[in-house]
Amino acid sequence: MLKPPIAPMRAEARASLPAAGTPASLYWQQKLDGYRVIAYLRSGRLHLQSRTGADLTAHFPELQAAGISMDLVLDGELVVLREGRLDFSALQQRARLAGYRARTASQSTPAHVVAFDLLEVDGEVLTGRPYWERWARLEALFTGGVLGGRWALVGSTTERDRALAWMDPDWARAGVEGVVVKPAGGRYRAGKGGWWKVRSRESTEGVVGAVTGPLSAPDTLLLGRWDAEARFRMTARTTPLPATARREVGSRLTAAGDDHPWHGVTFSAGWGTRTPLPHVPVVPALVAEVAADTSVDDAGRYRHPVKFLRLRDDIGPDSVPSLP
Repeated sequence: MLKPPIAPMRAEARASLPAAGTPASLYWQQKLDGYRVIAYLRSGRLHLQSRTGADLTAHFPELQAAGISMDLVLDGELVVLREGRLDFSALQQRARLAGYRARTASQSTPAHVVAFDLLEVDGEVLTGRPYWERWARLEALFTGGVLGGRWALVGSTTERDRALAWMDPDWARAGVEGVVVKPAGGRYRAGKGGWWKVRSRESTEGVVGAVTGPLSAPDTLLLGRWDAEARFRMTARTTPLPATARREVGSRLTAAGDDHPWHGVTFSAGWGTRTPLPHVPVVPALVAEVAADTSVDDAGRYRHPVKFLRLRDDIGPDSVPSLP
């Protein structure tokens, strides 16, 4: 019998979807914008474990497993659906609540678990079985009515062409961040790799507002956009620049004075962290084109670093669309 915490099997990032291979040799599944969880359903009660092993059960009382007739251990994604899309910010807020506030929030912004793997059934551990078998047995729990309601099954296919459609930014705006690929014959390797994930990406622009590292050859760029009230707000940080890009961008930068809107402002080193990020404000005159995934918070900031593509000499900062 499996006991918490279990380290979830990892999906390793790739730039593009792999080749299709032989028919039905791979499962292609939607990558959803939520929290990875392991759900333990025992004797009609739920224990909900986060990716890091934390107990999330008390924060999501609407998911308590009363009425589920079997003991199960599921791997899946915890999500909140609002207005036809997955709302990561609402999910994050829910994860901070407990007690009466959690019960109240469960009525207005209820959560769901979208399952994509079955690790145990009534004491039978399935981690050593091939994925195609685990998936078939998971599907049967839904078609047979054992699971339903706030428990859902992830979108899945064995056809690469269908998975390619999920990479469209329109899907990303609904909360499908990309595709996870799983070998049909693969075993479940807790805490280890063996799956692949490919995020949906799109090209966008931002105004270079600050840099990290030396001004003459910056390590990363901090990008911003103006909002409707003419405030210059940070929207993204790039991954480390290649050497040639550091020299090119550095030769074009001008240090800003104390009147820069980011002078004295503290940014976090990463989305969701509180570690301060040392930065040097620059005159917001350059526009950078970047490749970004579609995970954006309610303030318009990309949750993951973006990849620098080039400077846009053909447009000025006033051509970059403003934030809502």
